[in-house]
Amino acid sequence: MLATLIIATIIFGLMALVIYCQIKAHKSGKSTCSCGCSGCSSAKNCHSK
Repeated sequence: MLATLIIATIIFGLMALVIYCQIKAHKSGKSTCSCGCSGCSSAKNCHSK
């Protein structure tokens, strides 16, 4: 039971860190998908003016 709780806490912590990093990158104008923007159908959503 305790091991399950520890593992769940670690997983949720990592998920929160990933979400935080994506929000921070989006606010600074960086792409969060790391695929490049040339030919991307969603480029207008990432780089709206």
